[in-house]
Amino acid sequence: MVSSDRVLAFAVMSLLVIVIPGPSVLFVIGRALAHGRRTAVATAVGNVFGSYLLVVAVAVGVGSLVERSAAVYLAVKLAGAAYLVLLGVQAFRHRRELTAAAITRQPTGPARGELRTVLDGALVGVTNPKGVVFFAAVLPQFVDHAAGHVPAQMLLLGLVPITIGLVTDTLWGLTASAARTWFARSDRRLSMIGGAGGFTMIGLGLTVAVTGRAD
Repeated sequence: MVSSDRVLAFAVMSLLVIVIPGPSVLFVIGRALAHGRRTAVATAVGNVFGSYLLVVAVAVGVGSLVERSAAVYLAVKLAGAAYLVLLGVQAFRHRRELTAAAITRQPTGPARGELRTVLDGALVGVTNPKGVVFFAAVLPQFVDHAAGHVPAQMLLLGLVPITIGLVTDTLWGLTASAARTWFARSDRRLSMIGGAGGFTMIGLGLTVAVTGRAD
């Protein structure tokens, strides 16, 4: 259905875009610093799930509506930004609880199950302006309209950046959580890294809110 040349070209394009850290990467890093490896991996899984929802939206035509409508685009962007700031504030407030969590192996702050963590990541992935623009503007360019089954082609091609993103986001998360382990040897270091994770998410949320298209 989709030629190997198109898949390869789209993979290269996807890699070039994904290697530049965006909201999803920074969110995974922030969660890794604040909560550790398990949360980071679950967040990465949620991120790619949310990103693939964007692929589905583009395939059925919703993505083009978001891209064309300034009001819809702004609403989606601000929703994601606000949630990032909220999570960042929570991480900063509970930064001093990281020491106890490192000892007891319990999560910091309010109890968060695996499903909740995945859903947090999915929300960031689906409201990521970078993802919206990429899948709405770039993905359709690699579809062979003459071959038909355009939605199916988009769904298939969308798996390429999703797979790349899962690998890279997980690596970012594991690397950040490894640094967190070193900081765990000191109460002060661990408190600082918890605060850094919170500030990372707050800064990311503010950045998402003020950047992007201006129309």
